[in-house]
Amino acid sequence: MFTGLDSLSPTELQALRDEALVSKAWPFEEARKVIARYPEGFPADGVIFETGYGPSGLPHIGTFGEVVRTTMVRRAFELLQPGVKTRLIAFSDDMDGMRKVPPHLPNQELLKAALDLPLTVVPDPFGTHDSFGAHNNARLRAFLDSFGFDYEFLSSTDCYRSGRFDATLLKVLAKYEEIMAVMLPTLGAERQATYSPFLPVSPTTGKVLQVPITARDEAAGTISYADPDTGETVTVPVTGGHCKLQWKVDWAMRWVALGVDYEMSGKDLIDSVKLSSQITRILGAKPPEGFNYELFLDGEGAKISKTKGNGLTIEEWLRYAPPESLAFYMFQQPRAAKKLYLGVIPKAMDDYFQFVAAFPGQAPKEQLGNPSFHVHGGPPPAYAPPVTFALLLNLVAVSGASDAGMLGAYLKRYAPQCDPEGDPRLKALIDAAIAFHADHVAPTLKRRAPDAREREALAELELWLQGHADADAEAIQFEVYEIGKRYGFEPLRSWFQALYEILLGSSQGPRMGTFFALYGVDNSRRLIGDALGEVRA
Repeated sequence: MFTGLDSLSPTELQALRDEALVSKAWPFEEARKVIARYPEGFPADGVIFETGYGPSGLPHIGTFGEVVRTTMVRRAFELLQPGVKTRLIAFSDDMDGMRKVPPHLPNQELLKAALDLPLTVVPDPFGTHDSFGAHNNARLRAFLDSFGFDYEFLSSTDCYRSGRFDATLLKVLAKYEEIMAVMLPTLGAERQATYSPFLPVSPTTGKVLQVPITARDEAAGTISYADPDTGETVTVPVTGGHCKLQWKVDWAMRWVALGVDYEMSGKDLIDSVKLSSQITRILGAKPPEGFNYELFLDGEGAKISKTKGNGLTIEEWLRYAPPESLAFYMFQQPRAAKKLYLGVIPKAMDDYFQFVAAFPGQAPKEQLGNPSFHVHGGPPPAYAPPVTFALLLNLVAVSGASDAGMLGAYLKRYAPQCDPEGDPRLKALIDAAIAFHADHVAPTLKRRAPDAREREALAELELWLQGHADADAEAIQFEVYEIGKRYGFEPLRSWFQALYEILLGSSQGPRMGTFFALYGVDNSRRLIGDALGEVRA
């Protein structure tokens, strides 16, 4: 998916870099925030971008959105600062205790017996990995690899147990009172009575405990608590994986320990970002840059809920469209609420290809604002389908084509230079149009009968087509337009809407001249004839 900047000459690259310094495209605005962190030069080990993942569930469309958007900022930074090393850390919070059993998983009794154990200790209900956490981590990595993301995977469990977090954990212990002063006002009275930033891991049961801390020893690096089963005092180090931090404190600790420079998050975490940023400063570090993106809505404008299942899965999107179109959709206005449902896929795909086609003819300023540049991390691979996906859907609807060969024949006649069988991208579009129509369009179509004026206008259009069998799309479009004016359709778009409703069974549709040329003049005449006779529901 990411093509990079290697295809550019030094002159072209410099022209883009000059424009990137002032570009208003949001990835460049974010990248300039990262640059401003280091007015005296960048660290030797480079700049670190991070995305977080909770492995109690499988990666989803939101996971893709966060990683692809962060990658866009990373690539923008690399254009602005050539030679500065960057890393993207995909961090898994797999040491969290499993507080409830997801109802859709197999082996429910096995999982219920493992409640409160770290996810990397919980048995894998699928029986394929050493733990439930390892299973979902593997799925995450396979997911990211399938899109070609460049990242470094880090496991919370590994970082805690290996000692990588030890120095920062001791800082948390040293700043315990200051951190408590930040956290306690955000909690209810009952939670305040038991809250501690440290969650000890029981030496006897292995569970991640949520218990009050009865004592702490900064010099020894330990905390003490009353065992919930025996009541006996237990003392454990805060280092070496013997404790896990509460997540808001954990987030700050991770930023400090890993030196994170940039991390974005959803709008629902704004307050959490503020708290973790305060704690980061208490620990003597600067919080990372980032922004809060807006969450997606379903087709009715309601908040997407995993429980309700009213969202769109990434598998559904990729069934009908390439990943580049999804990355394009994620690029668009990340701070604005957008609906995420099946109906947005055709337009997202067509808009993506439209921006790809426009890119070569644009000046550097426009190229950097072109979404396809950010989708690919550089100039997009040149490709222009002979027709739009929306037009393919309309063709499937009126032709009844259910196999790629028939649709390919229509395309070949309309655009002889295309290769429906030898071009894998075009073949994928054809297959996707057939599947999308069958799954989601066909059940909604219902053609209506024309009224008296529409009948006369259609009859004239059919007669004109009869005498212009070799007309191209532009000539047909002009005549459709002229007929609408002659019959007094006002506004003129009501004439085109009538054509969509009568001929296609939908309230919206394609450029009719292009559609008639693609479908063929003779076929189009028969389609109009059917409408003037007995209309099919």
